Amino acid sequence: MNYRILVFLLVIPFFAFGQKTKVDLKNIEKNLTNSSSPYNYEKLIFKFKGLPKSLDSVEAQHLYYGRNFIKDKVSQTSDEFKSLADAFKNNNFADCIRLGKILYNKDPTNLDVILILLRAYDQTKDVSNFSHHISQLRLLTDAIKNSGDGKSEKTAFKVNNVGDEYIFLNVMNIGQDYTRGSRPLKDGVIDVWEKGDNKIYIKVLYLD
Repeated sequence: MNYRILVFLLVIPFFAFGQKTKVDLKNIEKNLTNSSSPYNYEKLIFKFKGLPKSLDSVEAQHLYYGRNFIKDKVSQTSDEFKSLADAFKNNNFADCIRLGKILYNKDPTNLDVILILLRAYDQTKDVSNFSHHISQLRLLTDAIKNSGDGKSEKTAFKVNNVGDEYIFLNVMNIGQDYTRGSRPLKDGVIDVWEKGDNKIYIKVLYLD
């Protein structure tokens, strides 16, 4: 969608890569539903909403990839998301905030919703909420960055969906001068982004 080009807001320095952590989806799903686990979904979401900077890389991984296992995720094809996107396109930032808050409370780790809220808070000069959501976005995109190094199919960065892939590419400052090739897998798609001799491998997970 067009609003993704506005990720220039996030001219976030591309932070130094942290320790790479294998994404174990089965273990993540198990931990999220275990009430005694420190990685229980409700515990992590409480920290994510309140103080995202307090979360470590393992917690971030559980939050980002754990979104695949939660119910009632906000879909881009839903009427409620389309209303939010329309408000954004029309520069109706008051409605962006009102509608965005509703969807954020339903699906707090939805990168599309967080980005629209960021743009709205930027336009309304709400520094506090803008800074809060920037911290959340950094946490989730760091989880993607730490899922691999992007140098080969085996060590590809892993994203939950194509929308997140484009957001991640923007954060990495990979522009339109890159070309994409794709190959289907049993559990997803491998996208190879190329520019000259540079190649970046991203795996889009299909878990449904």
